[in-house]
Amino acid sequence: MIKDHPIFLESIRFIKSNLIENNFNYLENRVLERLVHTSGDFNIQKLLEFSEGACEKGVKSLKAGAPILTDTDMAAAAIKSMAKNTNGNLVVSAKHWFDDRDLSELTKTAYGIEKGWIELSANNSGNQSPIIVIGSSPTALVNLLEIIQNSQQIPSLIIGMPVGFIGVRQSKNKLLNTNYPRIVMNSTRGGAAMAAAAVNALLRESI
Repeated sequence: MIKDHPIFLESIRFIKSNLIENNFNYLENRVLERLVHTSGDFNIQKLLEFSEGACEKGVKSLKAGAPILTDTDMAAAAIKSMAKNTNGNLVVSAKHWFDDRDLSELTKTAYGIEKGWIELSANNSGNQSPIIVIGSSPTALVNLLEIIQNSQQIPSLIIGMPVGFIGVRQSKNKLLNTNYPRIVMNSTRGGAAMAAAAVNALLRESI
């Protein structure tokens, strides 16, 4: 059971009353509110992009018990408490697979996301296909997209919010040019806290 602090509830009411009119649906607005709350920035609204039905598919998969694979321990830590208090979804970061890294030319995080996806997707398909959360590493996002391009299985949802300057916009554009269920934070904005907040918003709606 989720018990929200009065200050959090007051913050969400303030955010709702100050958002500009938009075309987002109910779930998309819940994600937006959490992201504004996390960032303290109403300009986030202009940067957020959803594929059609992405949030609905994410909630459905969370209810079905889909595991959540993140690119950082920070994002995983921010999600685990909410997951525990909702559906009990497994939350694991790419670091879990770092020790298995061979002489691959991939970055550690790209390697960990690849191995994590392969392992988790082999045991979870359909509505339980893993949800992928990228809040830091553009290389991990690009590598994931290349892997699943020739796969019969795709993630239930991809949160594309790597932060920074080198390769970040390119990785997000690559995701936006797919038909995969996705939530993307355009520009150089993003980060572990933002990516985790998007998932936590959906977890809240999954109970």
